Amino acid sequence: MKAHEIDYQIFGEEMQYVEIELDPQEVVVAEAGSFMMMDNGIKMQTIFGDGSEKEDGILGKILSAGKRVLTGESLFMTAYLNVDQGKRKVSFAAPYPGKIVPIDLNKYGGKFICQKDAFLCAAKGVAVGIEFSKKLGRGLFGGEGFIMQKLEGDGMAFIHAGGTLARRELQAGEVLKVDTGCIVGFTKDIDYDIEFVGGIKNTIFGGEGVFFATLRGPGVAYIQSLPFSRLADRIIASAPKAGGSSRDEGSLLGGLGRALGGDNRF
Repeated sequence: MKAHEIDYQIFGEEMQYVEIELDPQEVVVAEAGSFMMMDNGIKMQTIFGDGSEKEDGILGKILSAGKRVLTGESLFMTAYLNVDQGKRKVSFAAPYPGKIVPIDLNKYGGKFICQKDAFLCAAKGVAVGIEFSKKLGRGLFGGEGFIMQKLEGDGMAFIHAGGTLARRELQAGEVLKVDTGCIVGFTKDIDYDIEFVGGIKNTIFGGEGVFFATLRGPGVAYIQSLPFSRLADRIIASAPKAGGSSRDEGSLLGGLGRALGGDNRF
């Protein structure tokens, strides 16, 4: 194997974290901000790009980092090296409620495509790149644009899904229709496209968007019930307006409650 062979264990239900066990001189690479805790004997170092063997030379590192910028990620990642003589552990936490998904690239032909903010961490040697869409409709209306992330190599990678996770194994020619934001990732053989919902009432009053994604097998797809964009929209919609008060949230009294509480703003 080119990638480091790491052991892991996932803890928790709604807010999960993954614990990686490193042998001496083994390395795991993670997104900045995902670190949770680590044993003494692990050395942390910020690196340019993803640290994979595809980054040979300065030009390779610049190209790799540039690709990450296109997906909206940082130029830098963090590498965790076990410099001790025995096994040591390092843990990474999910950014919001959901599930951490272990992806064994060996089982998926060495390549997995995922949404651009799904990647959490991976064994050193796994290349984190970009996947351009060759279809205009998918690029313009797919929610993720022309660019998604691709994970390549023969090691373990970990991605994050919001809410509850569904794993669907599609047979050849089988089609699954999905909300564009609910796609976590899929294997390289799946054909991904965008389809118009159709119908004036559906388009104007449906509330589910104008387009949905179609995934055509064969292959494996991971679907999330709570995309972060949907969670953020609900939080913003529920937030009190500037200068307002949230004390009467859920109250039957409404404005009368504010008056009794000494708030004279009507």
